[in-house]
Amino acid sequence: MENDDTEKLLNEIGQLLAEDIEFPINNTLLYAELDYGMVSPSIFKDIGNQILYRIPDLDAFSEVLLDLWDEQPEGRRWAEMEYLVRDGKFDAVFVYPDEIDPDEDPMDRRTRIVRRYFGDKPIVYPQPGEE
Repeated sequence: MENDDTEKLLNEIGQLLAEDIEFPINNTLLYAELDYGMVSPSIFKDIGNQILYRIPDLDAFSEVLLDLWDEQPEGRRWAEMEYLVRDGKFDAVFVYPDEIDPDEDPMDRRTRIVRRYFGDKPIVYPQPGEE
């Protein structure tokens, strides 16, 4: 899947994640679900004793994620991406539709994936009205 355009888009995702200056980029997970007409990015930051959910800029992330998704052949597009920043480097894992259990609740799946990267810590979501 690696080509110059893909690499450029993956780097752009890292730059978008780095724009959250309230918390360091290290130990950040972008979990994104994509399908035709649907982009659902979620950002999680491991801050030691808990995991913070950060509200993504949907306009910025949707554009770059759709561009990355469109780079793939139509019959073999991934459905989820796990993009982890750790120790100054990123690793992107692409999950294809046939690798996803259709009976698993999407929110349970997301929580399970976050815990796989950061352990069994409480995940703190913003209260309504918080940014």
